[in-house]
Amino acid sequence: MQGRIRFGCGLVLLGSFGYSAGTVRLPAGSNFTAARGTIACPTRTNRMPHFLDIAIGTVTMRPYVFAFFGAFLLVCVPHVGWKRTLAFTLAGYSIAFGSEWLSINTGFPYGWYYYIDTTSCRELWVAGVPFFDSLSYVFLSYCSYSTALFIISPLKAWRWNVATLETRAIRRSFSALLLGSFLQTCLDIVIDPVALQGHRWFLGQIYGYREAGIHFGVPLSNYGGWLLTSFCLIAAFQLIDARRLDDAPKGAVNIPFRSLLGPLLYLSVLIFNIVMALVIGEQFMALSALLMYTLPTLMTVVLAMGRVNRYTKEQLGEHLRDYPWSPAGRILKGGKQA
Repeated sequence: MQGRIRFGCGLVLLGSFGYSAGTVRLPAGSNFTAARGTIACPTRTNRMPHFLDIAIGTVTMRPYVFAFFGAFLLVCVPHVGWKRTLAFTLAGYSIAFGSEWLSINTGFPYGWYYYIDTTSCRELWVAGVPFFDSLSYVFLSYCSYSTALFIISPLKAWRWNVATLETRAIRRSFSALLLGSFLQTCLDIVIDPVALQGHRWFLGQIYGYREAGIHFGVPLSNYGGWLLTSFCLIAAFQLIDARRLDDAPKGAVNIPFRSLLGPLLYLSVLIFNIVMALVIGEQFMALSALLMYTLPTLMTVVLAMGRVNRYTKEQLGEHLRDYPWSPAGRILKGGKQA
């Protein structure tokens, strides 16, 4: 874990001192036309902006990304503690950055695409990849994994609270890994077409594909790459979370309805992108996303309602053995369980 932390810190330092190094140029014959009003960055012969300006710009230019990242911290820390949250943030960023750097240089795993450097003088880029882009993988993978846990775990509900009776076996299961990977990939099926139209909203045109794909301009290879990368990200989270703890990790607290916060973050990202599709006039794109998610969402809700308080004593006992600090095991006055 220390090696992953050192590697992640090294990437951030790399971005601090060489934020525009390795920016991919537009490929010959590209049909991309710069959005009207786009301000190109100065050439690299100009004086490098102060890192503080870059740091501030990284946040102010992408407030929605950091809002989602802040929500991720507020959900993940109470779930697994701040140390594991930090470890996954660094490991997840490193995996995401590595996958993007590989793809813009080798075409694997997403296929050939390129970033359009118009903002590296105002926000942090690392070796040709926007910092915020790789960071977004962290909260996307966590909320997808958390949603998978909600779907496959027994549920215990009582007044003003609901908890997933997840166990170490469930958290480390292949079912959670596979389902979480597909949930994250499905989320990108909505996100990527909207992001590709970034010149029509406040994202800006930051990337393009060498050849337009069949799904609103996105090639299918992109989604194959997302599935593979999501698998690696969630597997990394499972590995970081694997060690058994006797006491609650620092930062882990029992927030009411905490088990619902991960799925709510997932839905928030989904709704944000559907709304942006509507804002830019892409009604068919928004309708496609709504139709894709309507049945799975309905099935998740209906099946969850059918699982509430239908757990066995063995399931509750295993949950409390693995996570004795869980609110599901507290005792009310009179000796009855909550």
